[in-house]
Parts: sequence; structure tokens; C-alpha cells
Amino acid sequence: MMSVTIKDIAKAANVSYATVSRALSGHSEISDKTKKKIRKLAKEMGYTPNAIAKGLVTKNTKTLGFIVPDITNPFFPEVAQGVEDCANRNGYQVFLCNTSWKLEKEKQYLKALYGKRVDGIVVSPTSNDITHLVEADRNKVPVVFAAYRPAIADCNFVATDDYKSAEIAAEYLLKLGHRKIAYIGGQQESCTNKYRLKGYTDVLKKHDISLSPSYIKHGAFRQQSGYQLTKELLIANDVPTAILAGNDIIALGVIQAIEEFGLDVPNNISVVGFDDISFASLDKVQLTTVFQPKYTTGELCVEVLLQKIKDGDQNPTHKMLEPELVIRRTCKGI
Repeated sequence: MMSVTIKDIAKAANVSYATVSRALSGHSEISDKTKKKIRKLAKEMGYTPNAIAKGLVTKNTKTLGFIVPDITNPFFPEVAQGVEDCANRNGYQVFLCNTSWKLEKEKQYLKALYGKRVDGIVVSPTSNDITHLVEADRNKVPVVFAAYRPAIADCNFVATDDYKSAEIAAEYLLKLGHRKIAYIGGQQESCTNKYRLKGYTDVLKKHDISLSPSYIKHGAFRQQSGYQLTKELLIANDVPTAILAGNDIIALGVIQAIEEFGLDVPNNISVVGFDDISFASLDKVQLTTVFQPKYTTGELCVEVLLQKIKDGDQNPTHKMLEPELVIRRTCKGI
């Protein structure tokens, strides 16, 4: 069934297209009687305004885009909920785009959002190649990076302090007596991974603990990656007493590999993750991890975005959130 257009209403009311358009937009040149008649007819015919067409006139479609790299990771749905709730409270709708960690797909979605005439974009990028996103922010629509701190200073972002997160986790393991601490991260060039790795290495150096290259491994922010890298680490026979995983999803793979190897968490190897996603608190997991305020991150991204849309402010906004260690059952002193 074809949707009802302004031209359909004009024909039914026996008035011009321009009269209907002005009546529906509340134009002062149209009498209240005509406005009432046109609006009543539009409702009866099931007319729904075309947000994109309206946006061409008002320069505002009341829509936002949210681009995420992995919707299967429970971290991102929590951020998305914050984005959507804040957007809805302010009269905006959200287009959700999942890139599956594919840069080309990210670029395609960006073009699609341009076509939708969105007023702004929240994005957790797939990689450090963010040139296309920076150009979008400077030339087309405001962009806010979520849970990601770009190396480019003039970008808008809302992120938890990844360096401090790793500091907190590493210091906790050292306090428990661990000295053989491995790091199993995600994509090596990821800004998130870089900050977490540096926090880990700086703490070990501060305590005069030698860094073993074999204890530092990188793959992807996925369970299978954590599983495979941990197997490689354990097969090498230089077994660490603790593993700091790049995120909670990696940590799940780490635990799986440890248990398949015939070892126990935490009696043989302690494990710490990052993010505190939903499964971390399950009774059979009880993962010690570093909490990120995921929902709040999404909310703040939209608040920043709406301020940029309203004011046209070109000055970068940086919001750094505080991490918090959540102690559960996957760590033990030695």
C-alpha cells in the first residue's frame, strides 16, 4: 500500500499543494479553520510526515546515527540503550548500524546516514583509521566518539580512562602477590588496547618487574581470540599466575582455555577483565573486572551531540569517565 502524500491530501481537500504544506507546518498565512480542516483530513487519510523531506526545509530531521563495531558484545547494547533513551527524551530517533569490525562497512553506513540526513552521529569505530569520521564531523554532521579516545585532539569523545583502568587492575594483582602477569589484548593498534597495555606495562615497570614479551599477546576483542592466545601462552610452558584480559569477552575465552588445559581459575591462574558486562556477574563466572559506565557513556554522547547541533559549537568536547574495580571470584592471592 502506497503511503499518503501531501499531494494526495491537496487533491482530497481541493486545495493547492502549498496550502496543505503550510497548514500542516502551522504557517501564519493559513487560517485556523483551514489548518484544522487539513489536519483532520490528514489524520483520517493516515498521513505520516516524511522526516527527510521535512528536514530539507527545517535543516533538522530529529534523527541520529549510532555506529557500533560488534552488537554481539554485551558492552555495546548497554551503550546503545543510553544513546536511545537520551535521544528519545529529546524527541530524536536513532538509526543503529553494526559494522562487525569491518572498516568498509563502517564507511558504507556513514554514507547511508548522510542519505538519511541525520542531525548527528555517535560512533565506536572499528579501527584507528577514523579519517572519514573526522571529515564528517568537520564538513557534514557533528560526530561524537563513544568509549573511544581518538589520538586527534579536536574530536568529540566520551570514554572511560583506559590507562587508569589498567593501572587499577595491575595494581590489584600485584597487591595479591602476583609477579608473573600476562596481558592478552584486542587489536594491537586500537586506541583502547594501546592505553590499557601502557597502563599495565607502566605499573610493572614502576614495581621493577621485568616485562616478558611472551606474556603480551594481541588478537581481537572476541572470545575465540582470548581462547586461542591463552592456549598459545600455556603451551609455551612459562605459565603466568595472572592474566589481564583486554575486555570481558576476551576474559571468557581466557578462562575457557585455562580450564581446558586442566588448570583452575583462580587457584592456578587469576583473571581480570575490563567493562563489567552483564555475564561477568553470573554465578558461574563471577569475573573480577574494571567497570565502565556504559549506559552513562551513551547518554553523555547524545547530550554532547545535541549541544553541538543546537549551538553549532565547533570546539571539541572531551568527557573522561572514572573506572572502578569490581572484585569477584576470579582472583586469588599467592
